[in-house]
Amino acid sequence: MLRLKSLVLVPIAVVAFARAPLAAMAKTYQVTGPVLAVTDDMIAVQKGKDRWEIGRDSTTKVTGDLKVGSKVTVEYRMTATAIEEKSAGAKAKGADTGTKSKSAK
Repeated sequence: MLRLKSLVLVPIAVVAFARAPLAAMAKTYQVTGPVLAVTDDMIAVQKGKDRWEIGRDSTTKVTGDLKVGSKVTVEYRMTATAIEEKSAGAKAKGADTGTKSKSAK
């Protein structure tokens, strides 16, 4: 009986724990357009009137031949590289300096 329970519970546990890292990953986005520039660490893509520069490294999967003018779809994630907390108390403290703005004169 114990063996039967382990045969049922082990696959359930494996599936549950295998999905945990996926939940922690950032959402995936895409941009499609012609390549404006490409280097070892960046690709620039035209989207409408905007130039999108997206960093890349040796782990970036590339399918096909990347060259200027080629139409590509880039899949990317937005991940924070630094976060600085700006507390309301520090802002209010700095705002009360006794100086007037130029427009107030």
